[in-house]
Amino acid sequence: MDQLKNLASKASGGGGEQKPAQGGGGQEDYLDKGLAAGEKQFGIPENKGMNEKITDQGREMFEKQTG
Repeated sequence: MDQLKNLASKASGGGGEQKPAQGGGGQEDYLDKGLAAGEKQFGIPENKGMNEKITDQGREMFEKQTG
């Protein structure tokens, strides 16, 4: 998975490794935005701290399964 990230980074012109936002009002990745959109669609109040924990856990599980 890290190899894909590095290739994508090189292809897009980015030199450094990009890390996901931790807490706070930082940038959101697509998984965070998707969860927020789903909450908005179903009328669930958004909780950014909890969303970050959920998406981080899901990302860790995905990377563990895919390598």
